Amino acid sequence: MDGDLRRGWLPGGPETAGTQPGTAPRPVGTPRIVGIVWGLLILNTLGSAGAKTIIPLPRSLIQIATMGALVTAFALALALNPRLRIRASAYLFLLTLLLVSSVISSAHLESGFGALFRCVRLALFTGTLWLLSRWWDGGMTFVRHHIRMYFAVLGSVAAGLVASPGAAMPDLYGGRLVGALWPLTPPQIGQYAAVIIGLTVLLVLGRRTDRAGAAAVIVPSLVLLALTHTRTATLGLFTGLALAIGSLVLTSAAARRFFSWTVLCAVVAAAGFSSALQAWFLRGQSQENFSNLTGRAKVWDALLAAPRTTSDQLFGVGLGDKSFGGLPIDNSWLAVYNEQGLVGIALVAVIIIVLAGVALLRPPSLPRACAIFLISYCAIASYTEAGLGDASPYLLHLAVAASLLATPAAQHLPPRADPRRHIPRWARRSEVT
Repeated sequence: MDGDLRRGWLPGGPETAGTQPGTAPRPVGTPRIVGIVWGLLILNTLGSAGAKTIIPLPRSLIQIATMGALVTAFALALALNPRLRIRASAYLFLLTLLLVSSVISSAHLESGFGALFRCVRLALFTGTLWLLSRWWDGGMTFVRHHIRMYFAVLGSVAAGLVASPGAAMPDLYGGRLVGALWPLTPPQIGQYAAVIIGLTVLLVLGRRTDRAGAAAVIVPSLVLLALTHTRTATLGLFTGLALAIGSLVLTSAAARRFFSWTVLCAVVAAAGFSSALQAWFLRGQSQENFSNLTGRAKVWDALLAAPRTTSDQLFGVGLGDKSFGGLPIDNSWLAVYNEQGLVGIALVAVIIIVLAGVALLRPPSLPRACAIFLISYCAIASYTEAGLGDASPYLLHLAVAASLLATPAAQHLPPRADPRRHIPRWARRSEVT
């Protein structure tokens, strides 16, 4: 990876951020420790359940590490922003309302005391984002942090694959890539790879990094994405990129060229490698299993058919582990319906609609394109992945989108000193006369 990429994913380092036409300047005095706080938030959302690791890690130890990361992130954010200077954000306001709804639904303890613990976690998560909103100014700062941290996570996955290929691609998951050092599932790895691939491609099109540095991120991430056989992440990547690049086509020649070459390559691949692509997409499953979305549809039908009281329909049964009958729900909307009810679904829908609406109203720019990619990816993944109603990577993706759509803060510079301040008043009067 080249030096420019290491210094901040921008040619010339962070000092040159915002020098491109149509972009906001990098916030003055943004502490470097903000990146550490963001990394701790990402660590908290990695989860504690997944494949068996090379060195067995007790789940309780992983939970202590992830929860400790969140508490540390909140403490560091509070130390960085002791005066509680925050920026108005519709996303964070709606997320706070979702937190209130979650507390109401969890107070009945239908899901046990674990629901209240998850509410505390969501409260710390939301509070940390509020504290960091001070540095949301429409710039690419949080995009760079996002790429760096998730690329580090993928680095641990690659290290586990090299150290123990058998543990990294176990038969239990059908030979799909998992985390052998940290318990990560194939959908998680696919999600992280797809997100940083999409954001890095957009940075190249926006001339925020060179091609060699971007290739050092994109190529290994594509390999890991292919090894996970994650259809949702692949579909979200290409659909999100199509929408994001489409928003730049009218104003960027590079976007037009990339779009044309991508369409051409897609046609050639579909014509020459259709059988291989179909085999990769089906993952050896039967048509019936594929139509049932690997058994997800059965869980969804059972969840919708279960009897519910009016209170459960409105507010849900409280925050849980996103499962029903011992099986994962794997759908954000149904998971929110089960745990936070119709009120929760309405709030999550408004979050997506508001962010998408603001993005559409913004003039074409690289930050807008990155926001469109993240919003569309989360919307697509919500059909087969849970996470929009609780502290998760998806809420972090949307937080980055919200930071990209924020209007640049006015830079309050100290008043310019009067060069005549030491001149007596009588002298100033005589000078005028």
